[in-house]
Amino acid sequence: MSKLTISDAALKLGVSKEAIHNRIRRGSLKSIIEKGVKLVILEANRGAKIKKVSKVVEKQVDDRYYKLLEEQNTKLQQKIETLEGETRTLRDQKEQMLIDERKKIEQIYKDKDEQLKSIINVISSKFMLNAPQNILEIQDEPVEAQIEILNEEAEETSRLISLNKYIKNKNFKKNKNKKIKEKFKKRAKKDSRIITIGKKLYIDLQKYDYSDYGL
Repeated sequence: MSKLTISDAALKLGVSKEAIHNRIRRGSLKSIIEKGVKLVILEANRGAKIKKVSKVVEKQVDDRYYKLLEEQNTKLQQKIETLEGETRTLRDQKEQMLIDERKKIEQIYKDKDEQLKSIINVISSKFMLNAPQNILEIQDEPVEAQIEILNEEAEETSRLISLNKYIKNKNFKKNKNKKIKEKFKKRAKKDSRIITIGKKLYIDLQKYDYSDYGL
C-alpha cells in the first residue's frame, strides 16, 4: 500500500486529476489528509488492475469504432453500387435515345427521297404525254433508224442555201431580184421545194429545179 498525492496518483493510474477526485467522492479510492495535504491510498496491485481495466475498455472502444467503420464502409459500398447501376441505366437510355433519333432522321430522309422520286416520275409522265407525236414515234424506232434519219436531215440541211444570199451572188438586176423574191414569197406555203425556216427562205439546188422562178 502506498500514499500518493492527487497528481502522482493520476500519473500512475494514467488518468486525470479530476478523475481521481471523482473516484474519491464515489469511494472507489481511499484518501487521507496529512499535514494539510490530501493523499490517495493505493494498494500494491491497484494500479495494475486499473491499467488492465483501461486496456479492456480501450479494446472495447476500438472494437466498436472498427465495427462502426465497417458498417459505414458497407453502406458507402452499397451507395456506390447503386450509383454505378443508375449511371449504367442512364448511359443505356442515352444510347437508345441516340439510336432512336438516328432511325427517325434516316426515315425522314428516306421519305423525302421517295417524295422526290414520285415528283420526278409525275413530271416525266406529263412531259411524255405532252411530247409531239413524231418524237414519240421516233423513240419507238430502232436506234440505227434514228441515226440514219438524223444523218439524212443533217445532209439535207447542209445543202440548203439562203434565197437572198443566192440572188445576191448572181448579181441580178434589182427589178429581177424583186420579181424572183415576190414569186418565192407567194408560193412558199404551197411549193414543197421552198424551205421556210423562221422568216427566211431556203432552196436546195442539188435536189430541185427552180428554173420556173427565173433561177
